[in-house]
Amino acid sequence: MGEIIRSEIFSLDEYTLKQFPHRIKLNQNENPFELPHDIKAEILERVGAMAWSRYPAFVPQRQIEAVAQYAGWVPDGTLLGNGSNDLLQLIFMSVLERNQTLVISQPTFTLYRILARGLGADVVEVMMTPEFTFDVDGIIAAARRTEARLVVMCSPNNPTGTLMSEPDVVRIVEETESLVILDEAYVHFAPGSLRHLMMRYDRLIILQTFSKAMGAAGLRFGYALAPVDLARQLNKIKLPYSVNIFTLVAAEVLLSRWDRLKGWISALVDERERVRAGLMRLRNCRVYPSSANFLLFESLNRKPADVFASLLKKEILVRDVSSYPMLGRGMRVTTGTPEENTAFLQAIREAL
Repeated sequence: MGEIIRSEIFSLDEYTLKQFPHRIKLNQNENPFELPHDIKAEILERVGAMAWSRYPAFVPQRQIEAVAQYAGWVPDGTLLGNGSNDLLQLIFMSVLERNQTLVISQPTFTLYRILARGLGADVVEVMMTPEFTFDVDGIIAAARRTEARLVVMCSPNNPTGTLMSEPDVVRIVEETESLVILDEAYVHFAPGSLRHLMMRYDRLIILQTFSKAMGAAGLRFGYALAPVDLARQLNKIKLPYSVNIFTLVAAEVLLSRWDRLKGWISALVDERERVRAGLMRLRNCRVYPSSANFLLFESLNRKPADVFASLLKKEILVRDVSSYPMLGRGMRVTTGTPEENTAFLQAIREAL
């Protein structure tokens, strides 16, 4: 087997998530509000009238244009994918190779490191500050020292909820020679996207997704916004038909109904702040500000594994992130419905 599978693969930890029986699911940063029945019915009716024996359009131009209009970018610079992870893999494959370098901040989304190491690239990790803000000077220094091909920043960052400011993003682009990916999976819960910077810089890519604010994690739909010339190059090795007809139709319907659905966002932001205020009142808990739909908090007395187990006994599932760098006492809770959040706050008081 070792002679067949590339050596880098054997050294990787698998990206996995153990499943637990639960009543309240607050561990994967999903939107807790389900799509209205009539919108689901519209999607099903439209897909049911299509020919399932045929491939989707080779270039789903109608959906590309709809996403581009929604996102505020040009269709020729908009790529659709089977979730934004699909597009991350595409970009990494296009840019990284053995002995090239990726620079990331830590703690952050673990898939960045796995994808880069799987390609044989080196990964330089720059630790955040003790208050979980980005060490921008450290990121720039690391990228320049290693002549990094790629810098990836998750903003708002998972699992800390930290937002990178526009001046900091500008500094990273201007003071390095790297391609910069800004993963904005959670940007709908933050003040706004930095996609306008692509009008000034040709080494910046923005990733966004329908899996969070759009309430469509099960559909697996994401998109990349890139400078047109760069998008053309990425399209050369993008897998054909990577988005199925069901998801393409559903995405189009969601965008056409977004004015009706987007109230989810303000409701979740309000609930996030209510949960944060509740956690701040607990003596044995430290909770951090967040610009996403989740909160990072630390258990100051009990081990995270014990807190996790206590919550699970009440069938409440959160995420133990204590294995991440700097997060030895860390846990992450997704913002749920008001009823779910109230149940969590009651249970966490006892668990801590």
